[in-house]
Formats: sequence, structure tokens, C-alpha cells
Amino acid sequence: MCSHKQLWREPLASGTEPSVSARAQTMPVEEFVAGWISGALGLVLGHPFDTVKVRLQTQTTYQGIVDCMVKIYRHESLLGFFKGMSFPIMSIAVVSSVQFGVYSNALLVLTATSHQERWAQPPSYTHVFIAGCAGGFLQTYCLAPFDLIKVRLQNQTEPRAQSGSSRARYRGPVHCAASIFQEEGPRGLFRGAWALMLRDTPTMGIYFVTYEGLCRQYTPDGQNPSSATVLVAGGFAGITSWVAATPLDVIKSRMQMDGLRRRVYQGVLDCMASSVRQEGLGVFFRGVTINSARAFPVNAVTFLSYEYLLRWWG
Repeated sequence: MCSHKQLWREPLASGTEPSVSARAQTMPVEEFVAGWISGALGLVLGHPFDTVKVRLQTQTTYQGIVDCMVKIYRHESLLGFFKGMSFPIMSIAVVSSVQFGVYSNALLVLTATSHQERWAQPPSYTHVFIAGCAGGFLQTYCLAPFDLIKVRLQNQTEPRAQSGSSRARYRGPVHCAASIFQEEGPRGLFRGAWALMLRDTPTMGIYFVTYEGLCRQYTPDGQNPSSATVLVAGGFAGITSWVAATPLDVIKSRMQMDGLRRRVYQGVLDCMASSVRQEGLGVFFRGVTINSARAFPVNAVTFLSYEYLLRWWG
């Protein structure tokens, strides 16, 4: 298997391997830290692209990617591209831990093999897909409130406080969360969660299958994937999963903005039907170009840093 687990299988200097139970006791903490660091690196790299993507999906005032970027920079300065980033960074530890932890443990249940044995007995792609879907499904419950707040903050077009300028609705992530809770109730923090779950469940399966497949294809038997292989596999895994995810990503973003001033959609299906009726089928692919451009470097860096952090600690 070409996931991060294989990096734990290098023999110790003494020529002996620690027991499976001994490694299992330390693995979660190291995965948690590695997931936070690698996820944060990917987030910082990709957040400006994500801001442009969210604006294109939820607003009709932009003519395209370049027009959106120019207007953000002109009216909001460079900082406008990083709106809503602080809350996702704080949540990455939990989300990445759930995503990779559930994926790994689901594979353990499905294959009945230890992490050390998976290199010699790689799991089937069906098991990889199911395990990835499980990770995507469960991470939704951790990600939904943070993603909602991120999208709301990214859609604030007001520049930072200046004399005579209009005041932004939300002063920051904490104020945004408190305002949503007060105005829309506890359920308001999970607005768009159904679309998020429908987006992430299958696409996380596609994500891990693509990464595993490319790693196996370009790595000789019995060896760890090279840095170049990890970068390319991670990048293309990101592109593939995001192309598949974009239609529901559009609906997710619109559902999250719904209720900001008045309720427009009755649910996910109503949002889909209304969007197609008003803007045509092309609406489902809004932001796919910027998603793909962002996905390659973000996921390449995420996988490479994750793999090397675990190798360093292993």
C-alpha cells in the first residue's frame, strides 16, 4: 500500500520491529499532528484560490476568474483573498485526524491486516474506496460548521475597516458563529451539511483510490514511493476528486449562504432545480477551473508533507 502507513515499516537500527500494539498506541498522536501540519500547509497555499471559487459559485457580479481576482485585490487588498482562513486552520487538526484516521481504521476492519502487513498485502481498490467514503462521511460532522463560517466570511466583499466604508456583517469567525447561532439557531451552523456530506462521501473514496493507484503504478514492488511520485499522485488525486465534487460544491456553497438575509431554497433538491432553472446546467461546473488549479499544488504539498512527517517520526 502506498499510503502514509508504509512509512512506518522501515526496520529499526537494531533489526527488530516494535509490536503492532506498541505502534498502535503512538500512531494516533503522530497522525493528528502530521494531519494538522500538512493540512494547514495545504490550506494556506490554496485559500486564495478557494476564496475566488466561493465568490464565483455564490455571486453573479464577476465575469470570470481574472475579473474576480482583480476586483478582490482592488477593493479588498491582498488580505481579501485570505478572508475566513483562521477558522479552517483551527479545525484542520480535527478534520484531518478524522479523515485519515477513519480511512486507516476502516481499512483495518475491511482487510483484517495490520498496518505493517498492508505493504506486502495491499488492499483492493474496493476496500480503499469504501474506507475513503467512510472517512469523508464522518468528517462532514466536524467540517460543516467551520466550512459554513469560512464561506460566509469569504463572501464579505467589504474592505477592512476604513473611514467612511460600510461595515462588514461579521467581525471575525467567532462573531460569525455567534451571529449564526443567534439568528438561525443551532441548526443554522449545519446549513449545507447534507450537500457537504453528499459531496465528500464519494469524492474521498475517489481521492484515495486515485492516490493509491498512481502510487502503485509508478513505485517498484517493495519500495516506498518517491517524492516525485507522491507529489504527482497527490496532485492528480486532488484534481480528480474536485472535478467530481464541483457540482455538489456549488450547491453546498449556495445552501450555506441561504438564510443570510432570507430563505431562498427549501432543501438540496430545490437548490439544484432553482439553480438549473435560472442559470442552466453550466451552473454545476462553476468554479471547476479554479478548483482544479488549486487542487494540484494543495494536495501535492499535503500528501508530501504528511508522508515525510510520518517517516521522520517513524
